[in-house]
Amino acid sequence: MYKQIDSNRRKTWILILLFIGVLAAIGYIYGTLSDLGPFAVVIALAISVGMTLFSWFAGDKVVLATSGAKEIKTRDENPYVWNMVENLSITAGIPRPRVYVIDDPAANAFATGRNPEKASVAVTTGILSLLENEELEGVLAHELSHIQNYDTTVMMIAAALVGAIVILGDYFFRFGFLGGRSRKSGSPIFMVIGILFLIISPLVGEVIRLAISWKREFLADASGALLTRYPEGLARALEKISTHHRPVARVSRATAHLWIANPFSSKKASSFFSTHPPVEQRVQELRKMAAAG
Repeated sequence: MYKQIDSNRRKTWILILLFIGVLAAIGYIYGTLSDLGPFAVVIALAISVGMTLFSWFAGDKVVLATSGAKEIKTRDENPYVWNMVENLSITAGIPRPRVYVIDDPAANAFATGRNPEKASVAVTTGILSLLENEELEGVLAHELSHIQNYDTTVMMIAAALVGAIVILGDYFFRFGFLGGRSRKSGSPIFMVIGILFLIISPLVGEVIRLAISWKREFLADASGALLTRYPEGLARALEKISTHHRPVARVSRATAHLWIANPFSSKKASSFFSTHPPVEQRVQELRKMAAAG
């Protein structure tokens, strides 16, 4: 389990460094073809970070409200879920997050919040009725691991980098067609490069962002298994969720990566551009840990 955790953390930061390298390369090429130079990268990052910070501070409230989540404010309202979250939080050494239930037959769950002190965990009524005790514990341990590992912070960094790449691509496009402060910025070659970057750069950025999301899912699986000391519980939960898969009623693409399983249709869940790795692969890794333990 420790090896899996270290491996996924290391690969995540390698991907982020690659992400920054792609952004730097775009900025360098832009600087050689226009008068703005590195200043364009600074502008793109500033705009992107500003937009991302808004989501950072208000995003958890938005996703909880749009998903129809209702907070369990006292233990008596749902002692089963409350006690399980509380016990796992004590084991993880983090404050107990706020607990929410979503009235939806789809079996799914997510965690949100910018830090452990501001975190929330939400589960659907569908997952509560589908899973046994050890399986639900595995799911909740996975979600608490997202909080413990500051995955929201990592994905915020990835979102900011994607945003900066998109903005730079837009700069290329506009300078290519409208011209800039120098003759070379309005040249045909600049226009061609701008169009190529407008098409390719966001795609490259999105692929890297999704790769980071996959690694954080594997990390949360391994961390959750370490938390419960029972990888088989989460493995069986993922198999059940996959077998009884149905889309979540109220969800958007912007929040899809938060859920433990892809909240869209099973066809989208198997896509190369899915926010989640294949369930079979996740279960295989969990059972490797169980066998090694």
